[in-house]
Amino acid sequence: MLTISAKSVPGFERTIANPEPDELRDLARHHERTTQFGSASYVTKFRSRGAADTRTTVDGQVTDADLQTIEEVKAYLRDKEVIQLDGLMGMSTGMGSLHCRLYVTREYARLALMLQSSLYPTSTPTDEPDFITIDVPEWPGGRSIIVDTNEGVTYVLGSDYYGEIKKSFLRQTMYRAKQEGRLGLHAGSKVVVAKSAVDGQLKGSGLLFFGLSGTGKTSLTCHSFDLDESAGEYVRVRQDDVVILAPDGFCKGTEGGGFYIKTDGLNPEDQGALFGSAVSPRAIFENVWVGEDGTVDFYNEELTSNGRAVVPIDAVLNTDDTIDVDRVTHIYFITRNPLMPAVCRLNSGQAAVAFMLGESIKTSAADPSAKGEPVRSVGTNPFIVGPKGEEGSIFHEILEANPGMRSYILNTGKIGEGEDALKIKLSDTVGILRAIAREEIDWKRDDASGLETPASVPGVDAAKFRLAENFESDELAGRLAELRLERVGWLARFDDFPAELAEAVY
Repeated sequence: MLTISAKSVPGFERTIANPEPDELRDLARHHERTTQFGSASYVTKFRSRGAADTRTTVDGQVTDADLQTIEEVKAYLRDKEVIQLDGLMGMSTGMGSLHCRLYVTREYARLALMLQSSLYPTSTPTDEPDFITIDVPEWPGGRSIIVDTNEGVTYVLGSDYYGEIKKSFLRQTMYRAKQEGRLGLHAGSKVVVAKSAVDGQLKGSGLLFFGLSGTGKTSLTCHSFDLDESAGEYVRVRQDDVVILAPDGFCKGTEGGGFYIKTDGLNPEDQGALFGSAVSPRAIFENVWVGEDGTVDFYNEELTSNGRAVVPIDAVLNTDDTIDVDRVTHIYFITRNPLMPAVCRLNSGQAAVAFMLGESIKTSAADPSAKGEPVRSVGTNPFIVGPKGEEGSIFHEILEANPGMRSYILNTGKIGEGEDALKIKLSDTVGILRAIAREEIDWKRDDASGLETPASVPGVDAAKFRLAENFESDELAGRLAELRLERVGWLARFDDFPAELAEAVY
């Protein structure tokens, strides 16, 4: 296995070390268009991540040519002015925090500003970092992300998209967690306190939402669920993107400064918590349509359908002073597979299969050219390093060790296909999640899918979301049989996922 030695990190003769936010924004002023809210907005050349351009040493993808490129980068940077930005991934409590260091050429100070807004500050920036990312957006020859997770070093070359920097550190954090017996997850987290319909008592739940970018993970993580605050019900938002799950169910957050949200169609009616943070003067927009007069239009997709913003966590409604969850009790796998009910409940074996399948529909956040196509991604996590089946096995072990955890599949897309497909509205999804939190649902086996679905949901017409109501019976049986065969074939790819768990395929 080729290794990017930590010694390959270049020594910088001209470094601007950890400038204050105002200074960083001034350094990035040449790229800024100021919004009507007083916030900074930027437009990038690349407007989504380059998964196909990412190579890791652990997975045997880095080549001798990559190592030669790194040597050329070091030579190039020798006389360049570089910004150094240090920050902490995670709170110092719980499992502790990790020191992240970014080096980026001065021309692209906006990228350092966005990272600074995402992480906790560190009081010891001169300490040896856990992870280092060297970003050279102007590097010629196309986009290339070269990763050595064992050494904690990433080179981001030829890309000016902030998502590459963000994920470079989160990728390293998740791999480190796996090496230490925990599991890094591409998931949002929150705490919900709701009044139980069973005994009338207020009960707390720790929720995780798995989902590929653009499927509603952040929106649901940050939603209030329209609970009754006068009755003592509430939500507390913890994380929107990546968390670390421990064997005992403790869930550690990663980014304490800001959430990196999708802004397309953002509005105060459906996404009030996120909208309020996006109009903060401290938000930072990336590829959001902003007119010459600073007017922001979240519905204009002229630049991209993957508009983004780093929004300050303390400006997101229903956040508090922690990003951790003491104990996870409910796990939701978000899909947009049109052959899945609006919600179904899983046993631990089925949940491990759902984790491995990671089924959804591609969104513009991952690949604008393939938007709408079916996709599978283990753990809905494109950033896994090392054996993927091993992660599914670890996930099942955690479920088995914590029998209080319940798992569900949540469809946020449509049921059926074509013009007659039934759109699942956000209000329907929120109604379902609220009913689960209040223990108001009786579950029964759905004959079509073989999974447990709600007999009824207060305030939601659950019957219309059954598969049998949206397909002809013969067509449905054939489509589900075909889908199951596809799932069996997918699971067979992973030698390190136990065969006995694969038998739980639905």
